[in-house]
Amino acid sequence: MLLKGSCHCGAVSFSVESAEPTPYQRCYCSICRKTGGGGGYMINLGGDAATLKVEGHENVSVYRATVERDGTVAPSAHARHFCQRCGSHLWAHHSQWPKLCHPVASAIDTELPPVPERTHMMTGSRASWVVIDEQPGDKLFAAYPDESLARWHERRKSS
Repeated sequence: MLLKGSCHCGAVSFSVESAEPTPYQRCYCSICRKTGGGGGYMINLGGDAATLKVEGHENVSVYRATVERDGTVAPSAHARHFCQRCGSHLWAHHSQWPKLCHPVASAIDTELPPVPERTHMMTGSRASWVVIDEQPGDKLFAAYPDESLARWHERRKSS
């Protein structure tokens, strides 16, 4: 599915092909919450990085959060791309998966598929004021879920 997205002010627009366009996975980690999760979470989609086309790329800035692992603080391998004019979070890349791009669902202008069930991940990091809107069929994970974006979509196609 071709996803088209943009920032709020219109300085940046983009498109990317996605085999994983259903906005089902909510991340409650502090980085997602603080960089774009107004409801206390962020929803990322899956995309093919080779198909990412950007207009207004000169208006894009990259943010790498610092993370602590095993007592060492270092920049995250996750590069979050924002409009430097209005601050809209647009997509992310992770160096461990260079063929993938993760557009932020809130930046997508294309009509997205309905959500039959949701995965709530990193709930152990959620802010105390966030109430998880758990629906029948939803799965909750204190850290990472037991299946990837790709596997979730594969499972849904076969059911």
